[in-house]
Amino acid sequence: MDHHDWQRGRSRGHRRYDDDDDAQPFYIGVPASHRRKRRRHHSYASEADRESRHTHDDHHTQREHSHRGYYHDREEQYNDDEGGSDRHEHADPSVSPAAERLRHILGEDDGAPTPTLFTEMDTLQHEGGELEWKESARWVKFEEKVEEGGERWSKPHVSTLTLHSLFELRTCLQTGSILLDLEGYSLPQIVEEIVDRQIADGLIPLDLKEKIIFVLLRKHRHQTKKPIHRSLADIGKSSNTSRSMNDISDTPSTDQLKNKFMKKIPRDAEASNVLIGEVDFLEKPFVSFVRLAQATTLGGLTEVPVPTRFLFILLGPHGKTKSYNEIGRAIATLMVDDLFSDVAYKARDREDLIAGVDEFLDEVIVLPPGEWDPKIRIEPPKKVPSAEMRHMNGSAGGAAGGEDEELPAPHELGEELKFTGRFCGGLWLDIKRKIPWYCSDIYDGFHIQSISAVLFIYLGCITNAITFGGLLGDATDNYQGVMESFLGTALAGTVFCLFGGQPLIILSSTGPILIFEKLLYEFSKSNNIDYMELRLWIGLHSCLQCFLLVVSDASYIIKYMTRFTEEGFSSLISFIFISDAIKKMQIGQHLRYTFKYYPINRGFKPDYITAYKCECIASDQGESSNSFVFCICSVYYGYNLTDLDWSQLSKKECVKYGGTLVGSSCKYVPDLALMSFILFFGTYSMTVSLKKFKFSRYFPTKVRQKLISDFAIFMSIMTFVGLDMLMGLDTPKLIVPTEFKPTRIDRGWLVMPFGKNPWWWYLASFVPALLVTILIFMDQQISAVIVNRKENKLKKGCGYHLDLFWVGVLMAVCSFMGLPWYVAATVISIAHIDSLKMESESSAPGEQPQFLGVREQRLTGILVFVLTGLSVFLAPVLQYIPMPVLYGVFLYMGVASLSGIQFWERIKLYLMPSKHQPDFSFLRHVPLRRVHLFTLVQIVCLAVLWILKSTFLAIIFPVMVSQNILVSCVMVPKTVPRHRCCISNVT
Repeated sequence: MDHHDWQRGRSRGHRRYDDDDDAQPFYIGVPASHRRKRRRHHSYASEADRESRHTHDDHHTQREHSHRGYYHDREEQYNDDEGGSDRHEHADPSVSPAAERLRHILGEDDGAPTPTLFTEMDTLQHEGGELEWKESARWVKFEEKVEEGGERWSKPHVSTLTLHSLFELRTCLQTGSILLDLEGYSLPQIVEEIVDRQIADGLIPLDLKEKIIFVLLRKHRHQTKKPIHRSLADIGKSSNTSRSMNDISDTPSTDQLKNKFMKKIPRDAEASNVLIGEVDFLEKPFVSFVRLAQATTLGGLTEVPVPTRFLFILLGPHGKTKSYNEIGRAIATLMVDDLFSDVAYKARDREDLIAGVDEFLDEVIVLPPGEWDPKIRIEPPKKVPSAEMRHMNGSAGGAAGGEDEELPAPHELGEELKFTGRFCGGLWLDIKRKIPWYCSDIYDGFHIQSISAVLFIYLGCITNAITFGGLLGDATDNYQGVMESFLGTALAGTVFCLFGGQPLIILSSTGPILIFEKLLYEFSKSNNIDYMELRLWIGLHSCLQCFLLVVSDASYIIKYMTRFTEEGFSSLISFIFISDAIKKMQIGQHLRYTFKYYPINRGFKPDYITAYKCECIASDQGESSNSFVFCICSVYYGYNLTDLDWSQLSKKECVKYGGTLVGSSCKYVPDLALMSFILFFGTYSMTVSLKKFKFSRYFPTKVRQKLISDFAIFMSIMTFVGLDMLMGLDTPKLIVPTEFKPTRIDRGWLVMPFGKNPWWWYLASFVPALLVTILIFMDQQISAVIVNRKENKLKKGCGYHLDLFWVGVLMAVCSFMGLPWYVAATVISIAHIDSLKMESESSAPGEQPQFLGVREQRLTGILVFVLTGLSVFLAPVLQYIPMPVLYGVFLYMGVASLSGIQFWERIKLYLMPSKHQPDFSFLRHVPLRRVHLFTLVQIVCLAVLWILKSTFLAIIFPVMVSQNILVSCVMVPKTVPRHRCCISNVT
């Protein structure tokens, strides 16, 4: 076969394409995994015909034909190769022959996962009369090119290939030599085996052997190395005689071993090397594809010390540099494709490899040449379909754009909520599920990420404890106050994190509990009933009722909760956090109105600063209003007020001695309100910015993620605490109790169950306890469902029955000690999960870090609540933290918990024109008017719940939340029939 025959082989099947590559359509190098109709392709020749194919030139001439004949013959050959008509009868008509063949190949799973491939493409260069291989591009998942003249790597980008180059690659695999499972231990031995095979197949003459071996064994210069220059003494000498045959070291160099790029490559990775070059002694291309039996380190062949498994060599005559490079980029792109790399590892013969190329061609998406600029480098996508998904979809391609995408699966909860029908069946399964993970729940917490999570959640918990304790003290006449709130939070939280089924849940007091405590105290006071004793019996009855719910597997009713109810409840709690944070800024600590006592000085005029003054003037001593002050001061201080220099007195001394302040600036106060809002919004804004900093371009990945993003809240708090100390203003500070004693002097730490109320109250308390149980059950289980969402990728399971059991136990304990009751806090629990999310560390250049799950452990929760209990002893340090800073943390918790809630995303659709709306999955299947109607129903339900929680009816708030289940199951299907599942169950 001469050079002209090679050209005819290259061009068959695509004669319509012009030699100018710029006018050709490009393929985006990330295949799409969709279903499409069966297509017909070109045939192979069998292994038995290989020799005759290479020795008879007229055979290529006979195989030249159009695209239509190419696809037709390809299908016929597949049918013959796969066992004739019998296999074809049972073939799926929607699956291409190549896909059917690959299913058979990839179905033979040997259990070992396919290693990640690092692919390097080297091109043959002439430097100072010397031959050397120069690295021109590399792939881990996306392509990186060596920038010409820039001496640096390009940004990772999606490989764009000409369709022409893919057909040329297919021809190369058909006409070249294929060596599978070659036993190789060094590059010279492998190269000699390759050349001998080419000679044996009649592809090259024997006299070219040493020349080809000499070229293939030239030294490789990687991007980190300087070019090779010849000395003056070597000029004029023949390179064939002055250099040895083998110019590559057998062991990795120091530069290879120190290459920092190894951090981007998984430990079990292997290499595929692509060598592309032009030489003057060949008349037709020299093509070889090699798979080694075992991955072998081939010295300086690869940029990094990764063992080589695959080699693709293409040497050809001069004049086709661009074409050869495009073929090299095509095979390199295929080698890092998940599906083709599986084929390359498991291929049994040439036909299997070509089937992999054909399947790759079945999935390509072609961009019209006149509608985009080929010079544009396409940014890597945030997410690409996995190989498993492509296997599952049949890999037969599909309509580009995903028009045939299946409807989303219904919203389902885990098997933890299945009804067992046995006494304590669910509780026993929860215990069996959690015990094997208990040790790992402890040592998994020893990670630097846990430190930032502890600091974040601790500040949120103590802020909530102080706020709730203050409100509870006002509502119960200090029978329960800040001290009880601190102790109860520490005790209940520590016990729950130690023994609960889902230790990621954070316990806290809630608004409905506060309303219940207030109504109960007012009722007790008006009926001369001892409040603490009545509360104890209500807590005991509620504990028993929780036990009944646990032993009867009553938690299984939560499985009827749809995302409609789940998102409504979560959104409501988030909005409450946001509104409370803003309200607390308007009403400062201890109900001190910030704007009333510290107004913003809007009337200040800098031009009239000379007119602003304030003087202390002595009052007339003869006036009756000041005579008493005059006499007292004369006797007590031992001097006459008339001897004082009133102009030198401070404001406090002037008022103390009965003087009068006169002047336009006497009523001036510092802008504490303005400073408080700077601290408030500054903390929130800085936290949001630092959390998003991990997606920025600055600093290395570990600095962005592990230091800045994970410690964003701590850094924001410390920044604005320092700013407050620098300004020296009297902003409201965090006040923590300094003594370990009950808030009310006349009560102890234990409540006696008998002696103060009539006996029948011990039984009658069952009725209000039932309301408390409903409140506890709904609040706890809905929060648990939100925490245990499938999207969080929790692997250690959960325990709804076990959680409710410990909440019931803590109800009884807290009732005996006169401490507040505690239940799962939705927003703080979500914040806890967000602070423990894990992302992949070793990612390919250009690949977005993948969410791996949550660091499931008990240590962070335990430390948070232990620190809460020790806050009494940390009061000297905590007193420097301004309350506006903590309210900013509250605001961040509320806003952050809204992210990922589909209800919130659908609300924003009201403000977006259709052409600017995000490409949500449910918008592909549901008319926009239906989406808006469904969202409107949720908004109405949310508004009703908001109104209820703002009145004394907040006590029945959990009952109304449960009514949302009825609304979602009855009203919504009638309002938005058929589409409800798509809207409410897609995240």
